[in-house]
Amino acid sequence: MLITVSNWLLNAAFILYVISTIFFVVAVTGKRWSGRDPKEHERRFGGIAYTIAVLGFLAQAGYIVCRWIASGHSPTSNMFEFMAFFDFCIILAYLILYRIYRITALGAFVIPLGIIMLAYAYVFPKEVTPLIPALQSYWLHIHVTTAALGEGVLSVGFASGLMYLIRTVSQERATKSTRWLETVIAVVLMLIGFILMDSTYARLDQNTVFEMQQQQMDGAGQMKNVQVEYTLPAIVAPNGSTIIKEGPLTPIGEAPAWMEGKDAARKLNTMIWSVLSGLVLYGILRLILRKRIAAALQPSVSGIDPELLDEISYRAVAIGYPIFTLGALIFAMIWAEEAWGRFWGWDPKETWALIVWLFYSAYLHLRLSRGWIGTKSAWMSVIGFVIILITLVVVNLVIAGLHSYAGV
Repeated sequence: MLITVSNWLLNAAFILYVISTIFFVVAVTGKRWSGRDPKEHERRFGGIAYTIAVLGFLAQAGYIVCRWIASGHSPTSNMFEFMAFFDFCIILAYLILYRIYRITALGAFVIPLGIIMLAYAYVFPKEVTPLIPALQSYWLHIHVTTAALGEGVLSVGFASGLMYLIRTVSQERATKSTRWLETVIAVVLMLIGFILMDSTYARLDQNTVFEMQQQQMDGAGQMKNVQVEYTLPAIVAPNGSTIIKEGPLTPIGEAPAWMEGKDAARKLNTMIWSVLSGLVLYGILRLILRKRIAAALQPSVSGIDPELLDEISYRAVAIGYPIFTLGALIFAMIWAEEAWGRFWGWDPKETWALIVWLFYSAYLHLRLSRGWIGTKSAWMSVIGFVIILITLVVVNLVIAGLHSYAGV
């Protein structure tokens, strides 16, 4: 019963975040044609949007409480639960920073980011399953929740940095800065494209099923037949496999032999579709807008002081960095020693967590000691979030490791 209630609450939160985004967009863009004082228009609709976002946040908090009670552990044990909690942390960080800075346009960028992360969570199975032995520890509550909170705060730094670049990068002609800015937007659209593709084909039930041989884990060199099921149309098949159920497409090739694991080819196929769908979305938006996407967004942030956006981005990183350090590195290493008998093992997820930490360490060092403020600082906050996306999406969907249970 509590699981059903928690699902209802999460669905309600998603809907409220969408409605909040609509009001934020109206608050930012509608002030030019509303016929009333622009500041009054922004204050009114921005206040409504913020209130709805708070209601969505409370509904999501209710989801966390209900699922925690029903499962007996913190709802961060698989990709669905983690991404939902990560979204919760993004919204929490935004709500706090909004009360400090009162920038309405920030909600028009951060709340949609939260919607994307929550939609990404819906791609994964929502069922509550028993914890595997490695996760049966109180460190699950401490390590994962703290890491997610740190990444959530850093995400607001990304949104502020992106707003700064959209605000300050000249769109009069194509430059290296405009091209890189469009690339970042395209990367976000790739994630959206994956969500749309996977959600659509999951409902169409047009799966492709392959059969292949795989060596058993018990050694002895014995092989067994395993089946691999694709939700998305198959572009690449598992190496050395045969099709036992045809889907809407015939594979044009096989995954490289060095990609180990029965799901490696399926994950590669997913990444290919993510890139293709993102590029298609980007192309459609460019045709509709008839200009660069950043150029279309620029009027929405034209009235904001760039220095204030730079300050928000820096504050978010300065807060998120120590939280992420505790959760993703220190607490993670303590738990790894308890679970696997070593503090560090260069598992792909561990390695990429270290890369994220080193990058933000460089960000703070360069800003504080070398005076990298403004544009340089904004680019680093944006690139840092792209690395976080690689850790959350690419590492989980493509690279096998000790943390691969999180991608199930």
